Amino acid sequence: MPEIGIHTRLRRSPYYDATVAAGVTAFSPYNNMLLPLAYGDPDGEYRQLMDGVSMWDVGGERQIQLQGPDASRLAQILCARDLSKALVGQGKYVAVCDHRGVIINDPIALKIDDDCWWLSIADSDIRMWARCVAAERGLDVEVSEPDVSPLAVQGPMAEDVVASIFGDWVRDLKYFWFGDAEIDGIPLKVARSGWSKQGGFELYLMDGSRGLDLWHIVAEAGAPWNIGVGYPNPAERIEHGLVSWGGDCDDQTNPFEVRLTRFVDLDVPDDTIGIQALRQIAADGPTRHQLGIVLDGDERRPGHTVWYDVLSGGEKVGRMTCGTWSYKLERNIGYGLVSTSCSVGDPIEVALDDGLRAAKFVDIPFRIEDR
Repeated sequence: MPEIGIHTRLRRSPYYDATVAAGVTAFSPYNNMLLPLAYGDPDGEYRQLMDGVSMWDVGGERQIQLQGPDASRLAQILCARDLSKALVGQGKYVAVCDHRGVIINDPIALKIDDDCWWLSIADSDIRMWARCVAAERGLDVEVSEPDVSPLAVQGPMAEDVVASIFGDWVRDLKYFWFGDAEIDGIPLKVARSGWSKQGGFELYLMDGSRGLDLWHIVAEAGAPWNIGVGYPNPAERIEHGLVSWGGDCDDQTNPFEVRLTRFVDLDVPDDTIGIQALRQIAADGPTRHQLGIVLDGDERRPGHTVWYDVLSGGEKVGRMTCGTWSYKLERNIGYGLVSTSCSVGDPIEVALDDGLRAAKFVDIPFRIEDR
C-alpha cells in the first residue's frame, strides 16, 4: 500500500515521538491527526491486548468542549440519548445524528461540570457541527477543542497498572465514569473506558507539553506486567462486536441498523436533532441490520480496505463493511450491513477482489462455534 504523507494538516499527538521510538510502522489520519495503527507484529500485538496489557496513543480521539450556561442544553440537542440525569464525573455512549436520523458520530459524552461537557469523538468534525447548531439556536455556549489527549491502557492487566500509578480508587470506577488525577504535576482525568472489550482506562492528558512524560510514567509502571505498545485492534474489536463509525456506517446508516438501539432514547426533547426521524424509523422498522459474516476457508486474508457486495441467491442484499483475520475463530470474519430479510445461518456469497467466496451470517459477537 502507498504510504500516507505526513504534512502540517495532519497533527501529531503529544505521544508521537514516543510511538516512533517504540517502532510504529503505520498511521491513519483520524480527526486530522496521526493515529498509530501498527508496530510490526500484528499477532503479538493482538496477544498483548488479549492476555496482558498494552498502551495506545489515541490522541486523535479529540474532545469537543461545550461550556457555558447552555452547555447541557446543547449537549442534549446534539445527542439522541437522555443526558438529563447524568452526574458530574459520568460518561455516556451516545449517537449524534443529523436531521435524517443518520449517525454522524458516536462519541462518549462526559459531564465535566454542570456547565461543561466533553464529546470524546470518532473521526468527523463535530466541533464545526456543534458551533453551527449553537449559533443557529442562539445558545450561550462556547464550543472549543481543549488541550486534551487520551492515552489508553487496555487489557486484562490494565487495572493493576493504572492502580499502581494513581491508587486503588481507580478500581472502583464504573464503566465510562472518570475522576480527576495528577501524577508528577501532570493534570489528568482517569476514565474507565477504551475501544476494546478487554477492560481498561483512558488517561485524558490535559497538558500536551507533558505527553512524553506521561508515556514514560505508564511504560515504567507497566513494566512488571510486561506492558507493550498497541492500538485500537481490528481483530479484537470485530470479534467482540464494537462498531466503527465511518468504517461500518455509510451516509444512510441510522443507529438501529448497527445495534445501537439501546443508546437511543425516543423520549428526549423534540428539539434533539434527528429525533423526529428516529421515531419514525423506530415505528416503521429499519430496512437494514448488522450481522456477522464468516468466510469459508482457513487461509488468512488481509483486512478490508473497501466494502464488498454480499449476495444471497445471486441477488445483492447488502455489503460486508469490514473484515479481518480472527485469531479466535481462525477464519476471516467481518460485519454485514444487509437487508433485514437476511437471517443468522443464511448461506451467502461475498464478492471479494479475487471472486465470489462462500460465507454465512452469524450472531455478533462472534463465537468459536461459528467457525
